Amino acid sequence: MGFESTGVERKMQLQELENLRLEAYDNSRLYKEKMKAVHDKHIKRREFRPGKLVLLYNSRLRLMSDKLRSRWEGPYKVEKAESYGVFHLSHPSSSKFIKVNEHRLKLYHGEQMNKSKELEIFLLENPPTTED
Repeated sequence: MGFESTGVERKMQLQELENLRLEAYDNSRLYKEKMKAVHDKHIKRREFRPGKLVLLYNSRLRLMSDKLRSRWEGPYKVEKAESYGVFHLSHPSSSKFIKVNEHRLKLYHGEQMNKSKELEIFLLENPPTTED
């Protein structure tokens, strides 16, 4: 009789362990859903419409040692937008089109800066010396 009661007790322990494991999976899934919602809330949506100016990321410069060189080329003009984030770009000096993914693009704001009339100039001077 001792073996039967021990077997039943062991089955109950295994069932309880299985319930704890399933509860942990549910808690993990809920946590991931909440974290995804928080992450997605902070993502800024970028829209590149035809006619807008954009900068193109040049990933090949990553291998060069020029630290201060910009990895963004352009500005390019968006000619056509396709599904799945594919854009056709044209450079103002050439008639060729480039097909790129939207992850390699960012908006070019230089056009807006040229339109603004105000210009703020800061003149830098040397600090006064103690020899005076």
